[in-house]
Amino acid sequence: MTPVFGIAGRSGSGKTTLIEAMLPLLAARGLRVSVIKHSHHDFQMEPPGKDSARFRQAGAQEVMVASPFRYAIVHELRGAPEPTLQEQLARLAPADLVLVEGFKQAAIPRIEVYRPALGKPPLHEDDGSFLAVATDTPLQTALPCLPVNEPARVADFICRTLGFA
Repeated sequence: MTPVFGIAGRSGSGKTTLIEAMLPLLAARGLRVSVIKHSHHDFQMEPPGKDSARFRQAGAQEVMVASPFRYAIVHELRGAPEPTLQEQLARLAPADLVLVEGFKQAAIPRIEVYRPALGKPPLHEDDGSFLAVATDTPLQTALPCLPVNEPARVADFICRTLGFA
């Protein structure tokens, strides 16, 4: 089974920016990395009025858009429950690592991206499943604190934790 590692935090904390910065570093180690991002909002994969959007509006349950460069599958839930993280992982192609953004409640190893300047409470204080905190400010916590602005150090922590070091 592919190792999964979560990056969680409050909105605006820098989760996406951190993952984006770590991806080329992990690829340079020879790792094939996939990412699953959870969103609480609706999203559009294609502009309204394009063929694939028209197929979805007409009732297609899934629409795949394919080109010589990439492909995407858009699956309409139409009232069905959101797929679990395990169901989403099962749909991915084989990889060496899957980074997961969000899924705060998932039982996976994860770090919190926490910026006190946002004025929001940390997640790791109420949840003992975090392994570390990536932050831009020294914290009083028993967890290891990683410099969020040094993605190589965060990537090293993830690799060591998962036995890739």
